[in-house]
Amino acid sequence: MYKLLIRPLLFLFDPETIHHFTFRFIRLLHIVPGIPHLLRLIYSIKNPKLGKTLMGLHFPNPVGLAAGFDKDAIATDAFADFGFGFIEIGTLTPKPQPGNEKPRLFRLPKDKAIINRMGFNNSGAESAAARLAKRKSGILIGGNIGKNKLTPNENAFDDYRKCWEILDPVVDYFVINVSSPNTPGLRELQEKEPLTQLMSGIKELSRTSPKPKPVLLKIAPDLTNEQLDDIIGILLSTGTDGVIASNTTISRVGLSTSADTIKEIGAGGLSGAPLTKRSNDVIRYLRKNLGPDFPIIGVGGIMSAADAVEKIQAGADLLQVYTGFIYEGPGLVKKILKTL
Repeated sequence: MYKLLIRPLLFLFDPETIHHFTFRFIRLLHIVPGIPHLLRLIYSIKNPKLGKTLMGLHFPNPVGLAAGFDKDAIATDAFADFGFGFIEIGTLTPKPQPGNEKPRLFRLPKDKAIINRMGFNNSGAESAAARLAKRKSGILIGGNIGKNKLTPNENAFDDYRKCWEILDPVVDYFVINVSSPNTPGLRELQEKEPLTQLMSGIKELSRTSPKPKPVLLKIAPDLTNEQLDDIIGILLSTGTDGVIASNTTISRVGLSTSADTIKEIGAGGLSGAPLTKRSNDVIRYLRKNLGPDFPIIGVGGIMSAADAVEKIQAGADLLQVYTGFIYEGPGLVKKILKTL
């Protein structure tokens, strides 16, 4: 029903406009008596075999909602009814910021893909923290944090620290985002020296917290093996708790969408089916070199249950979906869980 009726209707409208409309609709549904229970009956699968304890946290199932979908923690209670095992909010910055100029979100239906250059648009960490403090569901929440666009890289740690301090009471784990292609200069923080300093500082924050939270690093899929080797060394030397592979790609190789359309869209990170193979390759490389026990969350191009299985076979412990949720609908999570 979703792909035959609902998706064609939604795809008639501007992607960002329909995204906000869908959020409002889902939130309204959630307050109607009986609807949350009905959604859980339709979409949730509870089976102890799906559970996994990782980084000191118990995930009731391995499928999460990736960062970027509910940036501001507006609908975490509602999305918990769609069968997710965990939800990652953000990317959040210390100060609210509008993000890049519109249009900044584009569908590529021929490729089952999306290009975005949102630019960390969000209402700020304090606003999200206030909402999370009032949430009713017990679903695990990850806090994906970044720096404000106008903050120079040499002061980036201050922004991450502020976000940490604000969100620490209301999230279950943290993700350090240095891999978005849509904030100028951000990916430079993936270089060996600045990343070592940043992750060492973040881990020190965690150690001094009354209740230490796991810290994960989210990396780009566009890194060379040599750069991945540096990342691996940093993850191990700083005691980082896990890695998320991967963010969106700046590559445009092998797309079915016309070159003219791609040129007209311009810059941005590509997600969806074209990212599947590269994400899996990065996960395999990480698993081979990090060993069997280092936590890896796989994200990028999970468009079907078969894609999810392949991610796990590549070495992912947990999964996150975003673009697949848009193209395949909420039933995707249930299909993955039934297959697993």
